[in-house]
Amino acid sequence: MSARKIIGLVLVVVGIVALVWGGVFWTNEKTVLDAGPLQVTTSDRDGVRVPPIVGGLVLVGGILLLVVPEKRRA
Repeated sequence: MSARKIIGLVLVVVGIVALVWGGVFWTNEKTVLDAGPLQVTTSDRDGVRVPPIVGGLVLVGGILLLVVPEKRRA
């Protein structure tokens, strides 16, 4: 499998993830109080939002890399 096809597959997956979830998000948990068996934690949701148009463009770019044939040099 060529590097072009691998990059195309990665772009397709990233584009689908961006369209479905709207970006990449994660949760940070911090312990506020730890007193023996009693433990109080807080959680913050952080992440990177990706506009749907960017996800669509990345998806189309990945599909083009997979579908358009490579030029062969003689």
